[in-house]
Amino acid sequence: MAEPAITWTSRGAARRSTRTLRVRVCAAVVAVIVLAVLLVPPLAQLDQQAVDLTAKLLPPSWEHPFGTDDVGRDLLLRCVYGLRVSLLVGLVAALVATVIGTAVGAAAGALGGWTDRLVMRAVDTLSSIPHLLLGIFIVAMFRPGVWPVVVSVALTHWLSTARIVRAEVLSLRSRPYVDAAVSGGASRLRVAVRHLVPGVLPQAGLAAVLMVPHAMWHESALSFLGLGLPSHQASLGNLVQTARGSLLAGDWWPTLFPGLLLIVPTLAIAGLAGAWRDRLNPRRRSELTL
Repeated sequence: MAEPAITWTSRGAARRSTRTLRVRVCAAVVAVIVLAVLLVPPLAQLDQQAVDLTAKLLPPSWEHPFGTDDVGRDLLLRCVYGLRVSLLVGLVAALVATVIGTAVGAAAGALGGWTDRLVMRAVDTLSSIPHLLLGIFIVAMFRPGVWPVVVSVALTHWLSTARIVRAEVLSLRSRPYVDAAVSGGASRLRVAVRHLVPGVLPQAGLAAVLMVPHAMWHESALSFLGLGLPSHQASLGNLVQTARGSLLAGDWWPTLFPGLLLIVPTLAIAGLAGAWRDRLNPRRRSELTL
């Protein structure tokens, strides 16, 4: 009697397939979010501040997929506007924080010596202060608005990028082509501009992508505390803050949908950033597929 054939399956291939599917799903979610933020407000042609007390706190339905809030405003439209503001704050704050962190980390790693030690001790000192507490102190010095929140988030989130960039610069300084440039008489500035900074841009870009959802949560926390955007302006933090009374009364939808629009983009961006990190580190990717 013939022995049944044994079929060997590759665990690495299965993991690669799962990872590819995850990346595609995350990319599709991000694309849908971006299209909704860009297209829904101009296509809807509705006033997101329009009050209709006869339709207040309606549960989700075909007419109002996310329901209505405590003054009858459509929650779907309000959530899209809130997501638009939160994404704007997250993107701008992440970009500013990445530029600051890249400049500080590259300068510390390229100069070395006492400059490196002084800069990194300053970074360690600022890192010992909780981000939210420092952000509250910064935003409290201005009137509520978008730009004070952007400044607050940017000035409290560049520290991790500075550490990452400095570590990468120290690694690049030991490369043969950098030694050859120094031996050829290149100045520190030329070595930094031509060799070190281009080498750290992929890591800095990855840090910026990961910082976007972090900045969105930070903005939402500040707005939830009443220190971020004005209460009449839609943002995810403001929507959750104004829905607290409705939640206590048993109306769950004014809190659920803004919360989901914070969680879903965070998971999608984190999935894309994880795939980017694997591409930047081929050795780690090959270990994962074994």
